[in-house]
Amino acid sequence: MIKEWATVVSWQNGEAILRCDVKASCSSCASRAGCGTRLLNKLGPQNHHMLSVAIEQPLVAGQKVELGIAEGSLIGSALLVYISPLVGLFIVAALFQALFGSDLAAFCGAVLGGVGGFLVARGFSAKLSHRADWQPVILSVALPPDALRVETITSADGR
Repeated sequence: MIKEWATVVSWQNGEAILRCDVKASCSSCASRAGCGTRLLNKLGPQNHHMLSVAIEQPLVAGQKVELGIAEGSLIGSALLVYISPLVGLFIVAALFQALFGSDLAAFCGAVLGGVGGFLVARGFSAKLSHRADWQPVILSVALPPDALRVETITSADGR
């Protein structure tokens, strides 16, 4: 189980809207000059993700919850997203190369196969997203932000 903490944005009718902050450790890595992940993180300004999770327990905004997702579903979705466009790219490029015998045809086939593989992954991910084992679950719930109060006691002589 892969775990991550999230913050409750809102809760209504058994459904919580959660915000997960993106944690990028790109500043501390030794290979930051040639890292593709660092470049991708710079492209988008998104520093958090919003998601919806079903939970019957009432939650308040600002409350922290621990989310979990099964490793198998995460690996399966990563394989679907990365492998299907790659397989489509190679298969259609090889097919166009064999049929038309030119590099330009192979290039066009590669583009079509990659886009087709992406569309296949998109279609399968929509179907797989409804499976219960592919959904994140709330593992634990922290105290509400207003449940803990800290008081400082000062002595009469001002110390």
